[in-house]
Amino acid sequence: MIQRQTIIYDGTGGPFEGVAVVDADWADPRPGVLIVPNVLGEKEQDRVTAERIAALGYVGLVADLYGQGKRTTRESPNPALYMDPLNADRPLLRDRLLASLAALHTLPQVDATRTAAIGYCFGGKAVIDLARTGADVLGVVAFHGIFDPPGYDYPTPIKATLLICHGWDDPLAPPEAVTGLAAELTAAGADWQLLGFGGAGHAFTDASLKTSTRPGFGYDANADRRSWAAMTRFLAEVFA
Repeated sequence: MIQRQTIIYDGTGGPFEGVAVVDADWADPRPGVLIVPNVLGEKEQDRVTAERIAALGYVGLVADLYGQGKRTTRESPNPALYMDPLNADRPLLRDRLLASLAALHTLPQVDATRTAAIGYCFGGKAVIDLARTGADVLGVVAFHGIFDPPGYDYPTPIKATLLICHGWDDPLAPPEAVTGLAAELTAAGADWQLLGFGGAGHAFTDASLKTSTRPGFGYDANADRRSWAAMTRFLAEVFA
């Protein structure tokens, strides 16, 4: 029986409020997956993703990087209101990611030795940063993430395995940004793989953007389906 649980946890600038999803019928701890939302922050769309993660046999925790009650919508005057300060202060983003991962590790349903993270758009950037920190996470998956480096030194080699799911026509991550990330991860000794989708742009997993007319932005059913299948295989491998 899939259940949602509100999780309040501490961190710099907190408190923070995430949502964990577990199957109440599980008897033993399971691998945990941290889910990092897009620019808008924690929302129903992410909770549904956590339920899909739970259906795979894992515990899903939707991270809150902004702080309790700090959320935006696409109709907000500034949808990036809470994201922009974290983009400008990547050490703060790092600290909040680590606080969210710690919250996942402390859930009684989670096997803290087997955790991973997935993220969307800004969350894709965030989970790559999480891998850069050397945090105790086996793997990360970035869906249509942003690839600019954090501007600070980080421990190498990068321990976490990375899967980058990228829409090739994404204007926020043009080819030079992709090759830059590849060069960075290679230099950092990471085990990484890149899955590129021709004809797909930014936010290709976001079904709320099916009617988007903004060039390079919008839902792509093929890329969405194929990237989720790739993530499923990836998690099975890192948790084996």
